[in-house]
Amino acid sequence: MTIEITKLPSGLRIITDQMRDLETASLGVWVAAGSRHEASDEHGLSHLLEHMAFKGTQRRSARQIAEEIEAAGGDINAATSVEQTAYYARVLSSDTGLAIDILADILTDSLFDPAELEREKSVILQEIGAVEDTPDDLVFDLFNSAAFPDQPLGRPILGTPERVSAFDRDAIGAYMARHYAAPATVISAAGGVEHARIVDEVSERFSRLAPAAEGQMVKAAYVGGDLRLQRKLEQTHIVIGFEGISFRDPANYAAHIFCNAAGGGMSSRLFQEVREQRGLAYSIYSFNWGYEDTGLFGVYAACAPKDVAELMPVTLDCLAQSVATLDAGDVHRAKAQMKVSLLTALESSSARAEQIARQLLAFDRVLDKQEIIERIDGLSLEDVRRAGASMISSAPTVAAIGSVGKVWTPDRIAQRLRG
Repeated sequence: MTIEITKLPSGLRIITDQMRDLETASLGVWVAAGSRHEASDEHGLSHLLEHMAFKGTQRRSARQIAEEIEAAGGDINAATSVEQTAYYARVLSSDTGLAIDILADILTDSLFDPAELEREKSVILQEIGAVEDTPDDLVFDLFNSAAFPDQPLGRPILGTPERVSAFDRDAIGAYMARHYAAPATVISAAGGVEHARIVDEVSERFSRLAPAAEGQMVKAAYVGGDLRLQRKLEQTHIVIGFEGISFRDPANYAAHIFCNAAGGGMSSRLFQEVREQRGLAYSIYSFNWGYEDTGLFGVYAACAPKDVAELMPVTLDCLAQSVATLDAGDVHRAKAQMKVSLLTALESSSARAEQIARQLLAFDRVLDKQEIIERIDGLSLEDVRRAGASMISSAPTVAAIGSVGKVWTPDRIAQRLRG
């Protein structure tokens, strides 16, 4: 694999990873603008823009965009996250020019036709409705809202029906003008690609990107809290969480290892105790999300309402015991899981294109595989325990949907963890 990076005079960065044995290529545009970059009256606009980019340009209708890429055997899609938005395609190596042309077309020459906008807003309202009907998704929206109340980071990426319904093409254009600028954008390609060819095509087709981004991200302030919805469901869906660690923090890798050891796999403390030994939940796992200036660590579980009273203390005791009693074997298994995940990504052109783009946006460089492995291997048992202790000592956040009367409050959770 050969990584090459070119920075154009506009500030646009192009990164490629040539994987010589592949005859396909994955490429895309990653923009450092996501839901937490939105003003209060723009809630949901990042996601709406992602949808509208595919709804027609000066040269192509929405149908033509889909037909051209699929006629070449490729596919094209997009995704909005908290801190970034990505537009990506996968094609034969010989068709990278077509993919770049279409990606440039939708991001620099979209029409944002009012009729298409109204149709797409209707689609997004249905998407929001689907989340409302999916408690294991909705509970995480509640969790974020409780953890970061009245902040962009705590708002659902999809927006609200009221806000989405109110957007017009001027709002989209204004948001795009502020955030979709060359210095805030990375174009990444991996697989059967030639760097010089990608640079030539990108230089020609992305020349219209603005030279400077004006939008700024609001600094996060973790608060913690309690949000729950009483609903008649077969299961109670629960998230218990804490302030995590930023991906910029040196302790980030230790936090991931702690998360994996505590609840990231079948051998983890949570899975073994809650599911295997007690049968309290079919689904239980821990998660660790790192953002630019903060993070979130927590546990999700879904169980029968009658088991909530037992699930709460057992789950909290597993977390506390993980801090106190994780051993070398636990950490070794968690490290192995993390390294396999890293190396698996290196074998997929799409995962690799995403990985190097995100790293370039986050760190202004690509982290070498060996560097990451050395950081993981260099973590001590004490490093991992310390990261876990730091996270679970923060103010708890609770979110729950279903029969929620027996779900513990944040104060009771904190008291249990203090012993």
